[in-house]
Amino acid sequence: MTYDKNPFPEGDADRHYLWEMLVRRDIDAFLAQDWSMVEGDFAEDRFFGMHAHFLNDADSWRLQFPDVKTYRDEWLRQGRETAATEFAEPLRDALFRVTNMRDIDIDGDRAVLHKKFNGSVAKADGSVDRLNWQTLYFCSRIDGRWKITGFVGYMPHPLGG
Repeated sequence: MTYDKNPFPEGDADRHYLWEMLVRRDIDAFLAQDWSMVEGDFAEDRFFGMHAHFLNDADSWRLQFPDVKTYRDEWLRQGRETAATEFAEPLRDALFRVTNMRDIDIDGDRAVLHKKFNGSVAKADGSVDRLNWQTLYFCSRIDGRWKITGFVGYMPHPLGG
């Protein structure tokens, strides 16, 4: 089964583009540990990210990424950690399999994207990595191109469960 198929047809250009940006390009760049593949996707002058720490209580969520540089450093750290792990299945296929981003709300030049991770990836030692969280991304169309302006990430999935 092919898991990396964009669920939005090219005729739905905005959603198709946003999925390509925040699913395909993000996964491929993460696996390559190549920030240059995604750095142009961020609105550096207005970006920030919240870390929910997998907690249901929004009062516990923190502004952990006040700028793109801070987020980039954590993204690269996680990429190195992932690259050092031996998996028992092709990791790219597994990441697409556990990733769902079918809810994209667009109003004019603003978008909210609901990206969910729900599944397990088999590791070579017989254990599994359980991916079970969600992220809300906030994007704006700036000079004709969609950019990530912020997110609330690492929220439990389902929220309130």
